[in-house]
Amino acid sequence: MDPVDIARWQFGITTVYHFLFVPLTIGLSALVAGLETAWIRTGRTAYLRATKFWGKLFLINFAMGIVTGIVQEFQFGMNWSDYSRFVGDVFGAPLAIEGLLAFFVESTFLGLWIFGWDRLPKPLHVMCMWLVSIGTVLSAFFILSANSWMQHPVGYRIDEETGRAVLTDFWAVLTNPTHLAAFPHTITAAFVTGGLFMAGVSAWHLARRKNVEVFRPSLKLALAVTAVASIGVAISGDHLGKVMTEQQPMKMAAAEAIYETERPAGFSVFTVGTLDGDEEIFGIKVPAVLSFLATGSFDGEVQGINDLQADAEATYGPGDYRPAIPVVYWNFRIMVGAGFLTALVSLGGLWLLRRGRLPSSPWAYRIGMLSLTLPFIANSAGWIFTEMGRQPWSVFGVLKTSASVSPAVGAGSMLVSVVSLTALYGVLMVIEAGLMLKYAKAGPPSEDEVLPPPAADDDDSDPERSLAFAY
Repeated sequence: MDPVDIARWQFGITTVYHFLFVPLTIGLSALVAGLETAWIRTGRTAYLRATKFWGKLFLINFAMGIVTGIVQEFQFGMNWSDYSRFVGDVFGAPLAIEGLLAFFVESTFLGLWIFGWDRLPKPLHVMCMWLVSIGTVLSAFFILSANSWMQHPVGYRIDEETGRAVLTDFWAVLTNPTHLAAFPHTITAAFVTGGLFMAGVSAWHLARRKNVEVFRPSLKLALAVTAVASIGVAISGDHLGKVMTEQQPMKMAAAEAIYETERPAGFSVFTVGTLDGDEEIFGIKVPAVLSFLATGSFDGEVQGINDLQADAEATYGPGDYRPAIPVVYWNFRIMVGAGFLTALVSLGGLWLLRRGRLPSSPWAYRIGMLSLTLPFIANSAGWIFTEMGRQPWSVFGVLKTSASVSPAVGAGSMLVSVVSLTALYGVLMVIEAGLMLKYAKAGPPSEDEVLPPPAADDDDSDPERSLAFAY
């Protein structure tokens, strides 16, 4: 058993698991804030009921995201101590800002939002949720700045005595071209996630004609946000692909499993073969599309894996600098395919909802419910593609993954850790799914439940009655 492989498995499992909750938190917080804003502007009770319903699901997801996110921090010091020692000076600034500023903004104003329903003025109360939403975006910004530094390290120097990376330009880290490309791609994907989650749950209730006055506006809002965000995902993804080709050409070559340099290069939609360049049994390829995705020109040159491997050996010394080609190839296609389907679902749903209509076919609602899984599949595949495509580097071109693991932690300890965490996360998934299903099926509160309590006969208020209307 190789400790490096076991540590990578653990980090991959816990990271992908954690990232199931992050995009939904970002997207759903803004949608909840938007619904409450609509209630304040229109006075329609249906918007208030929708706010409390979706707010409850948001809180469940937010709590699970916090629990799973804490594990990520501990892993750096436990399984990846050499990595932490190397990047600590660079990562310290963005991660500290994320923890001390962005996360505390989220937590503080979320608490005010939960317990301030009948205590804060309406504009102040909805502002709390908007600040929570801004806090989630800021958290993503600073965390992605750290991850982008791993993809394309800038603003640093290597200390000759310690061998550590030393931060020299924090602004360069924040304005890293990789970061400026990855951040909008991640945020727009988060809005797609929040939108299709809301659309899927709304479709389940509308298929049963339950609380139509609440879920039809929710469905229309969700599909509109998803449609706009899907366009943002496509545009930002195209830009990110070009940045990736310039900075990590091996990742783009692996995404296409292209072994020899081609000009122009076609995009493989589907391939059955060995993916090692020796045999292709069957394939569907669109001519020149890969050249456009990589370079912006249909006649652009895309370097092949073999040439890039030779260049890497000449630059960094002997070794295998190729990622796991099948993993990168198929996750890239899963990401793109699922993202394309989210756009189709949102546009088709908006067409069916035009002029105040509701779909009559039960298949429309079934597709809506099934589409809830699409953004989670796309997000997971995207992260796997991004991180696996960077291998064998933990910091591209600077620090290999094999040199990043904790030297004092043996394979046995790591194996116990990965098995324990995987089992624990499995239990947490059952709990999360059970809670989300329970409260999603329960539907929104009734009008009587969301109306404010009657005014007291005297100046003394009943705190227990007041708190009951928080949730």
